Amino acid sequence: MSVLGLFGLFIAAVVAGVVNSVAGGGSLISFPSLVAFGEPAILANATNTAALWPGTLSSAVAYRRDTPLHGDLLLTLLLPSMAGGLLGAFVLVITPPALFDEVVPWLVLFATALFALRDRISRWTGVAAHTEEHVTTGGKVWGFLFQLFVATYGGYFGAGIGILMLGSLSVMGLRDIHRMNALKAILGTLVNVIAFVFFAIKGLVVWHLAALMAVGAILGGWVGARAAKRVDQRYIRGFVILVGLAVAAWFFAK
Repeated sequence: MSVLGLFGLFIAAVVAGVVNSVAGGGSLISFPSLVAFGEPAILANATNTAALWPGTLSSAVAYRRDTPLHGDLLLTLLLPSMAGGLLGAFVLVITPPALFDEVVPWLVLFATALFALRDRISRWTGVAAHTEEHVTTGGKVWGFLFQLFVATYGGYFGAGIGILMLGSLSVMGLRDIHRMNALKAILGTLVNVIAFVFFAIKGLVVWHLAALMAVGAILGGWVGARAAKRVDQRYIRGFVILVGLAVAAWFFAK
Protein backbone atom coordinates (compact mmCIF):
# COMPACT_ATOMS: atom_id res chain seq x y z
CA MET A 1 0.00 0.00 0.00
CA SER A 2 1.28 3.48 -0.87
CA VAL A 3 2.16 6.17 1.65
CA LEU A 4 -0.88 8.13 0.44
CA GLY A 5 -3.11 5.12 1.07
CA LEU A 6 -1.75 4.67 4.59
CA PHE A 7 -2.30 8.36 5.28
CA GLY A 8 -5.89 8.03 4.04
CA LEU A 9 -6.53 5.15 6.44
CA PHE A 10 -5.06 7.16 9.31
CA ILE A 11 -7.34 10.13 8.58
CA ALA A 12 -10.34 7.80 8.25
CA ALA A 13 -9.54 6.37 11.69
CA VAL A 14 -9.25 9.86 13.22
CA VAL A 15 -12.66 10.82 11.82
CA ALA A 16 -14.15 7.50 12.94
CA GLY A 17 -12.78 8.06 16.45
CA VAL A 18 -14.39 11.49 16.63
CA VAL A 19 -17.75 10.24 15.31
CA ASN A 20 -17.79 7.26 17.67
CA SER A 21 -17.12 9.44 20.69
CA VAL A 22 -19.91 11.86 19.83
CA ALA A 23 -22.66 9.61 18.48
CA GLY A 24 -21.47 6.28 17.10
CA GLY A 25 -21.27 5.19 13.47
CA GLY A 26 -17.55 5.70 12.93
CA SER A 27 -17.19 2.27 11.34
CA LEU A 28 -19.19 3.58 8.39
CA ILE A 29 -16.05 5.58 7.57
CA SER A 30 -13.18 3.31 8.66
CA PHE A 31 -14.47 -0.10 7.50
CA PRO A 32 -15.18 0.84 3.87
CA SER A 33 -11.84 2.67 3.77
CA LEU A 34 -10.09 -0.65 4.43
CA VAL A 35 -12.18 -2.39 1.77
CA ALA A 36 -11.47 0.43 -0.70
CA PHE A 37 -7.75 -0.03 -0.21
CA GLY A 38 -7.96 -3.71 -1.09
CA GLU A 39 -8.64 -5.69 2.09
CA PRO A 40 -11.22 -8.52 1.88
CA ALA A 41 -14.41 -7.70 3.76
CA ILE A 42 -13.95 -10.13 6.65
CA LEU A 43 -10.29 -9.11 7.20
CA ALA A 44 -11.32 -5.46 6.92
CA ASN A 45 -14.05 -5.97 9.52
CA ALA A 46 -11.70 -7.70 11.96
CA THR A 47 -8.95 -5.13 11.41
CA ASN A 48 -11.44 -2.30 11.85
CA THR A 49 -12.50 -3.77 15.20
CA ALA A 50 -8.86 -4.04 16.27
CA ALA A 51 -8.21 -0.45 15.21
CA LEU A 52 -11.21 1.28 16.76
CA TRP A 53 -11.42 -0.13 20.29
CA PRO A 54 -8.43 1.94 21.51
CA GLY A 55 -10.33 5.00 20.30
CA THR A 56 -13.46 4.14 22.26
CA LEU A 57 -11.24 3.46 25.27
CA SER A 58 -9.71 6.92 24.98
CA SER A 59 -13.23 8.36 24.79
CA ALA A 60 -14.19 6.45 27.94
CA VAL A 61 -11.18 7.89 29.77
CA ALA A 62 -11.96 11.40 28.53
CA TYR A 63 -15.61 11.17 29.59
CA ARG A 64 -14.67 9.68 32.95
CA ARG A 65 -12.78 12.82 33.92
CA ASP A 66 -15.90 14.97 34.09
CA THR A 67 -18.89 12.61 33.79
CA PRO A 68 -20.14 10.56 36.78
CA LEU A 69 -21.05 6.99 35.87
CA HIS A 70 -23.97 4.76 36.79
CA GLY A 71 -21.86 2.06 38.43
CA ASP A 72 -24.77 -0.33 39.05
CA LEU A 73 -25.87 -0.17 35.41
CA LEU A 74 -22.32 -0.70 34.25
CA LEU A 75 -22.07 -3.89 36.31
CA THR A 76 -25.47 -5.06 35.01
CA LEU A 77 -24.39 -4.68 31.39
CA LEU A 78 -20.85 -6.07 31.57
CA LEU A 79 -21.80 -9.75 31.22
CA PRO A 80 -24.10 -9.42 28.18
CA SER A 81 -21.51 -7.16 26.54
CA MET A 82 -18.79 -9.79 26.89
CA ALA A 83 -21.01 -12.73 25.93
CA GLY A 84 -22.52 -10.96 22.94
CA GLY A 85 -19.18 -9.68 21.65
CA LEU A 86 -17.75 -13.20 21.70
CA LEU A 87 -20.85 -14.72 20.08
CA GLY A 88 -20.89 -12.14 17.28
CA ALA A 89 -17.19 -12.64 16.57
CA PHE A 90 -17.69 -16.41 16.42
CA VAL A 91 -20.56 -16.03 13.95
CA LEU A 92 -18.38 -13.81 11.75
CA VAL A 93 -15.55 -16.35 11.72
CA ILE A 94 -17.83 -19.19 10.60
CA THR A 95 -19.57 -17.02 7.97
CA PRO A 96 -18.37 -17.86 4.43
CA PRO A 97 -16.59 -14.84 2.87
CA ALA A 98 -18.95 -14.82 -0.11
CA LEU A 99 -21.98 -14.68 2.19
CA PHE A 100 -20.48 -11.88 4.24
CA ASP A 101 -19.80 -9.91 1.04
CA GLU A 102 -23.50 -10.24 0.24
CA VAL A 103 -24.58 -9.15 3.72
CA VAL A 104 -22.23 -6.16 4.08
CA PRO A 105 -24.23 -3.67 1.94
CA TRP A 106 -27.35 -4.39 4.00
CA LEU A 107 -25.43 -4.02 7.27
CA VAL A 108 -24.04 -0.67 6.16
CA LEU A 109 -27.50 0.48 5.07
CA PHE A 110 -28.99 -0.68 8.39
CA ALA A 111 -26.32 1.15 10.40
CA THR A 112 -26.82 4.30 8.31
CA ALA A 113 -30.58 4.17 8.86
CA LEU A 114 -30.03 3.87 12.61
CA PHE A 115 -27.79 6.89 12.52
CA ALA A 116 -30.17 8.91 10.35
CA LEU A 117 -33.11 8.12 12.66
CA ARG A 118 -31.18 8.92 15.83
CA ASP A 119 -33.30 11.96 16.74
CA ARG A 120 -36.54 10.08 16.11
CA ILE A 121 -35.28 7.16 18.20
CA SER A 122 -34.45 9.67 20.92
CA ARG A 123 -38.03 10.93 20.91
CA TRP A 124 -39.47 7.41 20.89
CA THR A 125 -37.28 6.28 23.77
CA GLY A 126 -37.25 9.48 25.78
CA VAL A 127 -33.63 10.57 25.39
CA ALA A 128 -34.80 14.06 24.51
CA ALA A 129 -36.98 14.34 27.61
CA HIS A 130 -35.44 16.34 30.45
CA THR A 131 -36.86 14.46 33.38
CA GLU A 132 -35.34 12.96 36.48
CA GLU A 133 -33.35 9.80 35.91
CA HIS A 134 -34.83 6.66 37.41
CA VAL A 135 -33.92 3.09 36.50
CA THR A 136 -36.27 0.32 37.63
CA THR A 137 -35.52 -3.38 38.05
CA GLY A 138 -37.58 -4.05 34.93
CA GLY A 139 -35.48 -1.51 33.09
CA LYS A 140 -32.32 -3.34 34.09
CA VAL A 141 -33.75 -6.66 32.88
CA TRP A 142 -34.68 -5.08 29.54
CA GLY A 143 -31.25 -3.47 29.31
CA PHE A 144 -29.49 -6.79 30.02
CA LEU A 145 -31.36 -8.62 27.25
CA PHE A 146 -31.09 -5.83 24.69
CA GLN A 147 -27.39 -5.33 25.41
CA LEU A 148 -26.84 -9.02 24.61
CA PHE A 149 -28.39 -8.43 21.18
CA VAL A 150 -26.45 -5.20 20.61
CA ALA A 151 -23.15 -6.78 21.64
CA THR A 152 -23.74 -9.78 19.36
CA TYR A 153 -24.37 -7.45 16.44
CA GLY A 154 -21.30 -5.45 17.48
CA GLY A 155 -19.06 -8.50 17.57
CA TYR A 156 -20.28 -9.45 14.09
CA PHE A 157 -20.13 -6.05 12.39
CA GLY A 158 -20.17 -3.15 14.83
CA ALA A 159 -21.35 -0.08 12.94
CA GLY A 160 -24.30 1.52 14.72
CA ILE A 161 -23.97 -0.20 18.11
CA GLY A 162 -23.47 3.16 19.81
CA ILE A 163 -26.85 4.35 18.56
CA LEU A 164 -28.52 1.12 19.67
CA MET A 165 -26.95 1.42 23.13
CA LEU A 166 -28.09 5.03 23.53
CA GLY A 167 -31.64 3.95 22.72
CA SER A 168 -31.44 1.04 25.17
CA LEU A 169 -30.02 3.19 27.99
CA SER A 170 -32.74 5.77 27.50
CA VAL A 171 -35.46 3.10 27.73
CA MET A 172 -33.85 1.93 30.97
CA GLY A 173 -34.43 5.41 32.38
CA LEU A 174 -31.29 7.47 31.73
CA ARG A 175 -31.70 11.04 30.51
CA ASP A 176 -28.27 12.73 30.65
CA ILE A 177 -26.80 12.20 27.18
CA HIS A 178 -23.23 12.72 28.39
CA ARG A 179 -23.54 10.07 31.12
CA MET A 180 -25.07 7.78 28.52
CA ASN A 181 -22.18 8.45 26.15
CA ALA A 182 -19.74 7.60 28.95
CA LEU A 183 -21.43 4.25 29.55
CA LYS A 184 -21.66 3.63 25.82
CA ALA A 185 -17.92 4.22 25.42
CA ILE A 186 -17.02 1.72 28.14
CA LEU A 187 -19.43 -0.97 26.96
CA GLY A 188 -18.50 -0.46 23.32
CA THR A 189 -14.83 -0.84 24.22
CA LEU A 190 -15.57 -4.09 26.02
CA VAL A 191 -17.54 -5.54 23.09
CA ASN A 192 -14.81 -4.64 20.63
CA VAL A 193 -11.96 -5.91 22.82
CA ILE A 194 -13.65 -9.31 23.22
CA ALA A 195 -14.23 -9.54 19.46
CA PHE A 196 -10.70 -8.28 18.72
CA VAL A 197 -9.07 -10.96 20.88
CA PHE A 198 -11.10 -13.65 19.12
CA PHE A 199 -10.21 -12.26 15.68
CA ALA A 200 -6.54 -12.03 16.63
CA ILE A 201 -6.46 -15.67 17.76
CA LYS A 202 -8.04 -16.66 14.44
CA GLY A 203 -5.42 -14.67 12.48
CA LEU A 204 -7.87 -12.25 10.87
CA VAL A 205 -6.21 -8.97 11.90
CA VAL A 206 -3.93 -7.10 9.47
CA TRP A 207 -1.64 -5.85 12.21
CA HIS A 208 0.27 -3.01 10.57
CA LEU A 209 -2.96 -1.40 9.35
CA ALA A 210 -4.68 -1.96 12.71
CA ALA A 211 -1.78 -0.33 14.58
CA LEU A 212 -1.72 2.69 12.28
CA MET A 213 -5.46 3.21 12.49
CA ALA A 214 -5.51 2.66 16.26
CA VAL A 215 -3.27 5.71 16.69
CA GLY A 216 -5.71 7.77 14.63
CA ALA A 217 -8.72 6.38 16.49
CA ILE A 218 -7.18 7.21 19.88
CA LEU A 219 -6.53 10.78 18.77
CA GLY A 220 -10.03 11.16 17.33
CA GLY A 221 -11.71 9.49 20.32
CA TRP A 222 -10.02 11.75 22.83
CA VAL A 223 -10.62 14.96 20.88
CA GLY A 224 -14.23 14.03 20.13
CA ALA A 225 -15.07 13.21 23.74
CA ARG A 226 -13.49 16.40 25.05
CA ALA A 227 -15.32 18.49 22.46
CA ALA A 228 -18.64 16.62 22.50
CA LYS A 229 -20.44 19.26 24.57
CA ARG A 230 -19.37 22.02 22.17
CA VAL A 231 -19.76 20.31 18.77
CA ASP A 232 -22.87 20.91 16.68
CA GLN A 233 -23.77 17.27 16.08
CA ARG A 234 -26.02 18.13 13.12
CA TYR A 235 -22.98 18.61 10.89
CA ILE A 236 -21.37 15.37 12.01
CA ARG A 237 -24.65 13.52 11.56
CA GLY A 238 -25.17 14.88 8.04
CA PHE A 239 -21.63 13.96 7.02
CA VAL A 240 -21.89 10.40 8.35
CA ILE A 241 -25.30 9.82 6.74
CA LEU A 242 -23.99 10.93 3.35
CA VAL A 243 -20.92 8.72 3.73
CA GLY A 244 -23.05 5.76 4.82
CA LEU A 245 -25.42 6.07 1.87
CA ALA A 246 -22.54 6.45 -0.57
CA VAL A 247 -20.74 3.44 0.90
CA ALA A 248 -23.88 1.29 0.81
CA ALA A 249 -24.44 2.23 -2.84
CA TRP A 250 -20.80 1.41 -3.60
CA PHE A 251 -21.04 -2.02 -1.95
CA PHE A 252 -24.30 -2.79 -3.77
CA ALA A 253 -22.66 -1.83 -7.07
CA LYS A 254 -19.55 -3.99 -6.53
